Amino acid sequence: MPVGEPVSVKGKHYRTGQPVEITMEDGRITGVLPWTADKPADDIPWIGPGLVDLQLNGYRAMDFNAHPIPSGTTHNVTRALWNEGVTAYYPTVITGSDERIASAVAAIASEAEEDPVTKSCVAGIHLEGPFISPEDGARGAHDKAYVKAPDWDLMQRWQEAARGLIRIVTVSPEWPEAPDFIRRCADAGIVVSVGHTNATPEQIRSAAEAGATMVTHFGNGAHPVLPRHPNYLWEQLASDPLWACVIADGFHLPDAVLKVVRKVKEERMLLVSDAVSLSGMPPGAYDMPVGGQVVLTEEGRLHLAHDPRLLAGSAQLLPWGISHLIRKGICDLADAWDAASVHPAAKLGLPSAKGLQAGAPADVAVMEWDGRFLRPAAVYKAGVKRYG
Repeated sequence: MPVGEPVSVKGKHYRTGQPVEITMEDGRITGVLPWTADKPADDIPWIGPGLVDLQLNGYRAMDFNAHPIPSGTTHNVTRALWNEGVTAYYPTVITGSDERIASAVAAIASEAEEDPVTKSCVAGIHLEGPFISPEDGARGAHDKAYVKAPDWDLMQRWQEAARGLIRIVTVSPEWPEAPDFIRRCADAGIVVSVGHTNATPEQIRSAAEAGATMVTHFGNGAHPVLPRHPNYLWEQLASDPLWACVIADGFHLPDAVLKVVRKVKEERMLLVSDAVSLSGMPPGAYDMPVGGQVVLTEEGRLHLAHDPRLLAGSAQLLPWGISHLIRKGICDLADAWDAASVHPAAKLGLPSAKGLQAGAPADVAVMEWDGRFLRPAAVYKAGVKRYG
């Protein structure tokens, strides 16, 4: 279907619950019109904005941290994500050698540039490390050998390799070099996200004053035991400038923590998947480049084979997280959907932050809710049906 061809889709508006017809043309929503349904409301799917994932490491055995990244990975992940309702995302490159990071961001950017469809979905690259804490626990699964202090000259070289596509960088403010680095990133339009940190409360506050505005997977990539208070988790919650990303798969954070983050941050709580390459794969035992022997359970939990208590990453995409928030009563459907679409788009300055309204990008997801899970039934990118 050509991009400019008029198209319409019907469903229940995700915020009002009212039946609507969304009309789209030339990549934009042209109308949100009342629709008289000819079937019971329970039989009508929900319709809302396409999902935006700020942190995705891989999907269906495709890995943005493979070295080298196989040709076609960015194209193929982009298209595979449509069946999860994702219409924009940030391929995430984690801590590694200078050369591996340069190679990875260059490969992602090259494929985004060579194909307009891929480019329309890859909203940027998230560089998660290597400017993080070297401390065990806070460092998570990142390789300590490559952790280092923030280095603006190195960041510029990576940004050049990425053709300017690095839009998010995760940084620990514990380094003396952090405030100046954060200011430079903020001035360059790069969102600085505090994460994998052992920073003091004072260092967290200094980071926010320097221009940090987000937290990477709040409550994860953290020490298993912390002082009651003060500690960096309280400080991140208390900092108004910091939007908090959370992994709401039901395994990474207790429901009580998700509930507190939601109450404190409200619309500044953002859902991310942080999915690794085993997301979308069947349950079983696997051998991973990072983590080694791991097990993906029938319940969807990914853990180290030698110690089931330790997670080996996330294996679930955004619809799973939305569903978890709804089931647990932490958010209603509308607010959970927004936390995975409109709000992350707003944080990163994407046009899709307009949601479902005339003039907004025609990035639309039709979802079915069975009382436990929200599942995509159809997905449109720039008004073109890409799934369903």
